[in-house]
Amino acid sequence: MSPVSVEPPTLILVDDDDALRSALRFALELDGYRVQAYPSGEDLLKAKLPDRNACLVLDENLPGMGGLECLSILRSRAVRLPAFLITSHPGPVLRQRADRMGVPIIEKPLLDDILVRSIRSALGQAPPP
Repeated sequence: MSPVSVEPPTLILVDDDDALRSALRFALELDGYRVQAYPSGEDLLKAKLPDRNACLVLDENLPGMGGLECLSILRSRAVRLPAFLITSHPGPVLRQRADRMGVPIIEKPLLDDILVRSIRSALGQAPPP
C-alpha cells in the first residue's frame, strides 16, 4: 500500500504591495499553505486556479481592477473558492458591496493571526493544537 499524499491548501493572494505580498507569502508558507501570489487582479484573471482546497485573499485597493471587481469576474467564470477581501478603512459602500457578494472583509493592518484563522475556518480546517 502506497502512502497517501495530501496536498496542502493553496492560497491565492493578490496585493500590489510587494513587501506585504512577500511577507504574507512567507508567513502563510510557514503555516503549511501553498501560495500563489499576484500583484494585480488582471494577473490573477490570467492564472490557472485550483477548483478546490484553495482560498482567495484579495486586496481591494489595487491599481486598475479592485479586489471585488476581480472576484465578480471570477464568480462569473464559476470560480466558487472561498474569498476574503483585505483593505484599510472600508467605508459603508464597500462593506455593503462585499456583504452582497458574501465576502468577509479583514481590515489591515492584519493583526494577530486573524487572516490564518479566517482561512482555516473557510477551508474547514481545525485550529492547530
